[in-house]
Amino acid sequence: MAEALSDVAVVFGGPSPEHDVSVLTGLQAVRALGARALYWTKTGEWYEVDGTLEAEAFAAGLPRGAGRVQLSLDGGFAAEAGRFGKARPLEVRTVVLCCHGGPGEDGTLQGALDLAGIAYTGPSVAAAAIGMDKLAFGALMHGAGLPALPRAALDPATTDVGFDGPYIVKPRFGGSSLGIEVVADLATAAALAGSSSHLRSGAVIEPYRRDLYDVQVGIRTWPALAVSAIERPLRTARAGGAAGEPEILGYADKYAGGEGMASAPRELPAAIGPALSATVRDVAATVARLASVRGVARLDFLTDGTSLYVNEINTIPGSLARYLWIDPPVTFGALLADLIAEARARPTHAYTTEGADGTVLRGAGSIASKLA
Repeated sequence: MAEALSDVAVVFGGPSPEHDVSVLTGLQAVRALGARALYWTKTGEWYEVDGTLEAEAFAAGLPRGAGRVQLSLDGGFAAEAGRFGKARPLEVRTVVLCCHGGPGEDGTLQGALDLAGIAYTGPSVAAAAIGMDKLAFGALMHGAGLPALPRAALDPATTDVGFDGPYIVKPRFGGSSLGIEVVADLATAAALAGSSSHLRSGAVIEPYRRDLYDVQVGIRTWPALAVSAIERPLRTARAGGAAGEPEILGYADKYAGGEGMASAPRELPAAIGPALSATVRDVAATVARLASVRGVARLDFLTDGTSLYVNEINTIPGSLARYLWIDPPVTFGALLADLIAEARARPTHAYTTEGADGTVLRGAGSIASKLA
């Protein structure tokens, strides 16, 4: 196994609000694999770090002993040269992506790795972009006739969204419940869109339904499409929260346990009826095909115990959703091995210049004539 992993690296961190959670996921994967650990800092630099480090080593920034690494599109990863030395290429041919949110999950990093010729786990550029864009993903669900609550774009000038409040406002391109707020009216929602730092890149608005709760399921695509056990994540009481405060699954609910999503409070398997359970699994398989899921993803639903609504997809879930694979059981090591096997066997891109045979160029005439 060690020989098979000699060209594998786990990438984690990144310039994202979910940086810290990404570190937790990455360290879990590094520890399980014994692979090379590549840390992407909050400011965008790359370092190779000791894979035996604990999470607290990253709390104040760059851990001790980190070695600077470069990522170039024509050479991949390389250890940065000394003052008079030459960069040393790292034998990294496959990357296990553990970056949550931001450029690690929206297709940006995926595009760079495609251009560098490095295989990677998880979504392709297109699938990553769809999964990160709540408005696009919601439109895809509605277009396919799948059950989903109405969702609209929101900005400070919005005066009508076509459905009544109360409302829940979310970052269009964010995750992990950061920046999510419940508001009573559209005027408040629009003002929030103009003032919240989490909504600067865009916002979406949906009806807030107090009667609905979350259920989630894992999807993996190698060696074949499979759906995990269904969980119901549990919402904890908010410190100092007033009676009747709107309940949402918050950032602390998901990650405050210290191991990412693996330690979050949950009911697993969820105590839901067999009919609803079958619907969750059937819809999850359909979404996997529509959204071009690759690797391991987590699909989030809302339900009242009878009706079901597709909510969001997380294409690189916390702890890689390892805790969901209990029936039949899949060890974390096996889950990671399958991710690596898929990364190598199912390339995310196939660039071609077929058709670029020079015919258009030979008949183009002068550029000057086209500018006249």
